[in-house]
Amino acid sequence: MAGGVRESFDGDDLQENHEINVTPFIDVMLVLLIIFMVAAPLATVDVNVDLPASTAAASPRPDKPLYVTVKEDLSLSLGNDTVARQALGAALDRITAGDKQQRIFLRADRAVDYGELMDVMNALRGAGYLKIALVGLETFPAAASEGAVPSGEPAE
Repeated sequence: MAGGVRESFDGDDLQENHEINVTPFIDVMLVLLIIFMVAAPLATVDVNVDLPASTAAASPRPDKPLYVTVKEDLSLSLGNDTVARQALGAALDRITAGDKQQRIFLRADRAVDYGELMDVMNALRGAGYLKIALVGLETFPAAASEGAVPSGEPAE
C-alpha cells in the first residue's frame, strides 16, 4: 500500500512512510516492452550480402578465380582481357561455359564512383550471375591504424 491513514492525529509529527509504490513502474515497463517488441522486427535489414568481416582470415582462393575489374577510366576487364559493358554477359557465359553458380570476383579502382560499381553489379545480376564477391586489400587488425597492408589475397 502506498500510503496509510492514521486514526489518531497528533499535530505536526506525521510518520514517514518508506513503502514504494511499484504499480506505475510496472505500467511503464509493460509499455516499453510492447514498444520494443513491435520495433525490434522493424530494425532488422533484409539485404543478402555475401561478404565476411574485414578482420576475418582470407578465404581460400579458387583454382581459377574469375575477376571482373572496373578500371579508373570505367573500362571493364574480364581476367586480363578488356570487354565492352554490353558484351559482359556473353563473355562471362563463354568463359564459365554457362555455369551461373560460379563466383565472380569484382574489384574496382579506388577512384571509381559507387554508382558505376553498382551498374556493373546490376549488369552481372542481369546476366544471371548472383554470386559476386567484392575484392579489396586485406588489412591486419594491428596494422589497421597504420594503413592498408597488401597481402595479394582477395578479401571477399
